Amino acid sequence: MITVVIATRLRDDRLDYLTAMHASLTRQSVPWEAVIALDGTTPERLPTALAQDSRIRTLTLPRPVGAACARNLALTHVRTPYVNWADDDDQFTDDAMSVRLDILESTGVGWCAGWSEDQHPDGSTRLWRCPTPPGRHEAGDVWTYWKTPTDTIPIGPTTILARTDLVRAAPMGGLVQGEDYCAALGVTTLAPGILLPVPVYRYRKHPGQMTAQVGYDQLEAAAREHAWAYGRSLRAVLHGGEDLVRG
Repeated sequence: MITVVIATRLRDDRLDYLTAMHASLTRQSVPWEAVIALDGTTPERLPTALAQDSRIRTLTLPRPVGAACARNLALTHVRTPYVNWADDDDQFTDDAMSVRLDILESTGVGWCAGWSEDQHPDGSTRLWRCPTPPGRHEAGDVWTYWKTPTDTIPIGPTTILARTDLVRAAPMGGLVQGEDYCAALGVTTLAPGILLPVPVYRYRKHPGQMTAQVGYDQLEAAAREHAWAYGRSLRAVLHGGEDLVRG
């Protein structure tokens, strides 16, 4: 029913995190598979647990292309009705797939999301309630909770479980970072969905995460501006060309 799409370079410092991500998938109660885009690396470096799991399929890219491109290329290999993006160093909560799949199957909306938690090295977690309130949201409404590019993004991209056709219509943006902002805005603008007031995803906080790297802040403002404008413009087009600039 669900494919989880992950891009990874199988760096040594992230292999244990990837193994933990896989373990969180094995605890799900609904059928799933994963497509892992190997961004300039080879399957021989996969942790044993993943290499031996028939639900894991790999796409080997001959050179590094970056997370956005790797994820989009992996999306071509999805063969299930629903898709969830994920990072190689995070985890899903135990009921993440079932609670959202139940909503999708029972209501017919295009996407279902939840809250996320930050998980710190000591194992403690801190809940993040996104600016978008729980409940049903019509196509394009999620963007309205992102008032300016500098504000907190309106919804967690990896908390979204969505119909595969929607994800293919609104894949990762062409950015070196913030590509998932575009993906989240695209999917939520193309179809109505429901946000559940429950955590479904855990972001691992550690020194090797992308947002902690030197130079990350240099392009963050530009990435946010692009994603914000993309969401605004897409929503305007789908509302008959109405000008929806900044309120």
